[in-house]
This record gives sequence, structure tokens and C-alpha cells, in this order.
Amino acid sequence: MRPMPDHRLMAEYAAPRRLTVPISNRYGEGDMAVLDFGPPDRPIDLVFAHANGFNAYTYRSLLAPLAKHLRIWAPDLRGHGRTTLPTDIQNRRNWHDHREDLIALIEAIDRPGLLLAGHSIGGVSSLLAASRVPERVSSLLLLDPVIWPKTTVAAFQMPVFDKLPSHSPIVRSTLRRRSVFDSRDQAFESWKGRGAFKGWPDEVLHDYLVDGLVETPEGLRLACSPEWEASNYSAQSHNPWQALRRFEGPVRILRAEYGSLCAVMRGRGNVRVETVKGGGHLFPMTHPQVVRKALTDMVFCRVD
Repeated sequence: MRPMPDHRLMAEYAAPRRLTVPISNRYGEGDMAVLDFGPPDRPIDLVFAHANGFNAYTYRSLLAPLAKHLRIWAPDLRGHGRTTLPTDIQNRRNWHDHREDLIALIEAIDRPGLLLAGHSIGGVSSLLAASRVPERVSSLLLLDPVIWPKTTVAAFQMPVFDKLPSHSPIVRSTLRRRSVFDSRDQAFESWKGRGAFKGWPDEVLHDYLVDGLVETPEGLRLACSPEWEASNYSAQSHNPWQALRRFEGPVRILRAEYGSLCAVMRGRGNVRVETVKGGGHLFPMTHPQVVRKALTDMVFCRVD
């Protein structure tokens, strides 16, 4: 039997504060939307970055129970949620824009020993950022990060081969995705129990829809456009293996048992790899207790 949630705790901490952080880098200027969980007078413990196509509010029920003891910033990545940074897909080859955005956010926090965690693209972007500013980051928790085998990553660095991901089935299906709805209820009924949302608790899907749809004259439109989501799938010329070599702090990787997008790797040195039993790539939505335990260990045990 699954344990019942503590509804009093959830009611107290379920509504994070909203803030924006101005970002300016070579990829453009705009505001990064951030959810601020936890005691406002506490230094920030953790930055949590979401997966492609989603937004920070999708992870509210995952992060809220931790807010009694931790201060967590959860940003909407470029092209997602309420963030207003430009999304230029022309000639885009990698996730260096997400890397630079997170570095700017880390610098705005201006605190050494920050902990970074992220799911899928959020995990890789956190890794790429940490490898550039290791003096500001103490450790990493990566939730099924998109890390291809080394030979594949090497191929994606080369001309012609770097175009291969843009022809993948997931890119084609993403570009065909319905992007406008009459209401959030309509979107909820359209997605409940289907596709990527299979197995999601209703609460998590409702949370995704809070910032996943924006009002337009045509109706409620996906905050992350299919074109931008597809661009994230296509732009694979970054190098997470190089970033892993550069970052010397503790790295804990939780890998999905089914449908993982993280190459099989052995734990070595500062890198610890574990498998989430019964979990698919979206296990933070379906197995939140595993992620919360890992996040708590990160902060209070300083994984080594």
C-alpha cells in the first residue's frame, strides 16, 4: 500500500513564490521565470531544472514536501513555461544556450557550494553548467540525463552527422503535436493516461498544465512550442562526457530501468550510477519518493 501524503504539509508548501531573474548572454536577453520553494530567509540550497517540453511547475508535488527544510529554485528553461528568453532554432546545434542560462542563474544566486539537480535535458544542462563554474557547484544529481554513448556523441560533433537527430521519429512526432486547446480541461482529457503522460498522477498533469499552456487569441497554446521542443531533440552536438571529466565534485546519476536515455556507464571516481527499479524516463513523475530521497541525501549527506 502506498503511504498517504501529508496534506497539511502539502497545503503549507504547495504554492511556491514566483520570481524572475534577468538573463543576458550571447544567446539573447530576457527573464527567466523561477519557482522559489522553501523559507525565504534561508540561503538557496538547490537548483532544479526540468525536462524538455515541461516546466518547473510540473515538479511542484515532487519538490514541495522538501520545502519545509530546503530552499529550492526551479527555473523554466529557455522556451518553456513563463521564461521569456528568445528561441532561435536557426543553425542551433547544441544545448549551450541552456548551459549559459543556468550559469547566469547560478551567478545571480552568488553562493558557493550550490547543489544542482535536473531531469533529462535539465540534468545535462546542469552538468554542462557545473563543468564551466565548478567553484560554485558542490555536487550534481542527474535524473536520467540524455547522455548518448561516447561514439555517438563523437559522431554528433562532425558535419553531416550532427544533422542525424533532426530526422529521428521523436522529432517528427513532436512537430505533428497539437499545440492549441480550448481549455485546460480539454488538454487534460486529451492527454490523461496517454503517451508520455501514461502513469502520471492527475495532480502532476494538472500542475504541468498550469504553466504548460498560455493564453493567446487563438486559444490556449503550448508554452513550449513543438518547434522548440523538437529543436532540443535535434541539437545534440554538446559533449556531456567531456563535462563529466571536467567536473570533479560528486555526481549521482539515477537511470531509468526502462526506456532510459542515459548510456550505460559504470560508476567511477566521483560518479555514482543507480537504476530506478520499475521506472521509465519520466520516473520523477511516477516515482517521486525515489527522487525526493536522493535530493535529501544530496543536501544533508553530501553524497561522496
